[in-house]
Amino acid sequence: MTDTIVIGEILKPQGIRGELKVKPLLDDIADIKSFKRVFIGGREYKVLSVRTDSAAAYLALSGIADRNAAELFRGKEVEALRSDAPPLEEGRYYIVDIVGCAVVTESGERLGEIADVLPAHTDIYVMKRGEKEFMFPAAEGVVLGADIDKKIVTVSGKRIGEVLVEQ
Repeated sequence: MTDTIVIGEILKPQGIRGELKVKPLLDDIADIKSFKRVFIGGREYKVLSVRTDSAAAYLALSGIADRNAAELFRGKEVEALRSDAPPLEEGRYYIVDIVGCAVVTESGERLGEIADVLPAHTDIYVMKRGEKEFMFPAAEGVVLGADIDKKIVTVSGKRIGEVLVEQ
């Protein structure tokens, strides 16, 4: 496991005072309010204020004083220390922990490796097998479990065959 987790992606500057509009990559947008410091491009920033709406978070960070300074951050990832993150519910995982996991059926057949997670109401796992990419929902009945320490996501062999889509 890594020490940092990606908690959002900067969409654009918001207003003229250097605030950043961020697409949160957390289950609950309000969880972004628990972080007192974040990292962008490896540099630490103190969080001065946070507000949220139903789709985005707006961060004011130390050292970003105006719209021109904020513009330089467009498209960058916002990271935070795992130790600063709120605890997860049983069976919930951070995206950074799922990416790189082997995908295996309950009988042990290896299908590929998780290359990406597309956040949605039901997350979509992107699996690579050789040069091909496939997608499947991280839904109950499809994903049977995950062992983050062993880097394995176990799926139902029957259900994965019904929902797996080649990209």
